Amino acid sequence: MEAQSQGKPNISIDTDIPPSFTLGIEEEYMVIDPLTFDLKSHVDVGLLEKSQLLLHEHVKPEMHGSMLEIGTNVCKNIVEAKTELTKMRSIIWALCRQNGLLLGAASTHPFAQWEDQEIYPDERYRILIRDMQMLARSLVIFGMHIHIGIEDRGLQIQIMNEMRYFLPHILAISTNSPFWTGHVTGLKSYRSKVFENFPRTNLPDEFSSYAEYQAYVDMLMKTGCIDNAKKIWWDIRPHPVFPTLEIRICDIPMRIEETIAIAALCQAIVKKLYTLYTKNLSFRRYSRALILENKWRAVRYGLDGKLIDFGKQKEVPTRDLIRELLEFVDDVVDELGSRKELEFIHEILEMGSGADRQIKVYEDTKSFDEVVAYIHKQSTMGLHDDVGPYIKEMR
Repeated sequence: MEAQSQGKPNISIDTDIPPSFTLGIEEEYMVIDPLTFDLKSHVDVGLLEKSQLLLHEHVKPEMHGSMLEIGTNVCKNIVEAKTELTKMRSIIWALCRQNGLLLGAASTHPFAQWEDQEIYPDERYRILIRDMQMLARSLVIFGMHIHIGIEDRGLQIQIMNEMRYFLPHILAISTNSPFWTGHVTGLKSYRSKVFENFPRTNLPDEFSSYAEYQAYVDMLMKTGCIDNAKKIWWDIRPHPVFPTLEIRICDIPMRIEETIAIAALCQAIVKKLYTLYTKNLSFRRYSRALILENKWRAVRYGLDGKLIDFGKQKEVPTRDLIRELLEFVDDVVDELGSRKELEFIHEILEMGSGADRQIKVYEDTKSFDEVVAYIHKQSTMGLHDDVGPYIKEMR
C-alpha cells in the first residue's frame, strides 16, 4: 500500500492487552408501506414491541417511527457475524410480513418527505429535536455501524488515527443513497451530507493519546456541549461504553453479503494496522483536510470516481485503490478466517454499489416506486422464510 511508513507508532500501548478483533454490526432498516412504497411508521402496529419479544435488547427504535435498528451480539469472527445478521434481518422481515409491511435497507428513501415522518414517542428524541430543531426532524437517514474489538484504549486511538485514511475507500464501497425527497441528487451518498448537518460528525482530528481524547470529551461535557460521549458522532470513534473501535461512515448496503464483506474489510484493516504495530511500524498519517478531499470524492462519485493517492500525489481510479487495499490486508485475512466473505468486495466492484444499482433501475424505469421495490427485493435476498428455528433458539 502506498502510504506505509517505517516510522514507529506515536502512542504508548499496553501490549499485555492484544485486541480480540471481535465484530458487532448495527443496521438501521426502513419500514415501507407495500401499497404506496412510502415510508410507514411501525408504531401503530406495535412492530417494535413484537420484535423486542424475540430479539430483546438487540432491536431498538430510532427517532423516526419508520426506522428500526438491530444490533448483533459480540461475534468472534465474520462467519458468526453473518449468521447473527441473517437471523436478525430474517426475523424483522418475517414480522414485517405478518404486519403487512415491507423491509428496506438503503440509506435514504428515494421519495419520502421528511416532514411527513412520525417521531417515535420517547423523551430523548423530544430533547434532541428541541436542541437540533429542523436538523433532527429532517434526519431521515439509515446507516450501518461496525464495531471491532480493541480492548486497549490507547490502541483504539492509534488505530483510529491511521484508519481515517481508509474511510473514504470504505464509504465508496457502501454508497447507497443517491436520491432524496424525490430528487436525483447527483451524489452516491447523500446520507453523508445530511448527517454532516449535525455537530460533531465527519472525520475526527488526530489525537496524540487516549488522555488527549478524554480531555476533549471532558471539556465538551463541562461546558454543556454534550451530556455524554455518545453525542460525538464521528465517522470513526472509540465507543464510549464498549471496548471497540466503531466505524460509522458507511451507508447501509442492501444485501447481507455486502454488509458482511465491508465488515470483514474493516476487521482486516484493523488487524493489519495492529500487525504493523507489533513489528514496530506504523501507517503514515495524513491530515484531516486531505482525507476530507477523498471523502468528498467518495460521496460524489462512489466507485466510479478517483481518489487521491497522497503518497504518489496523483488521482487513481477508486476501484484500483480498493483492489490495492485488498492486497494490503491479504496477509491477515486467512488468520481472521474471512477470505470467502471478503471476496465479495470484488463482486461489488463489478456490479456496482447499491447507489449504482438504484440509479440504473431509475434510469431504466423512470420510477421511484420501482427503485423502492428493488431495494426491498435486494434487502430480503438470502433471508429465511421459516424463522421458527431462530425463535426456538432465542427462547
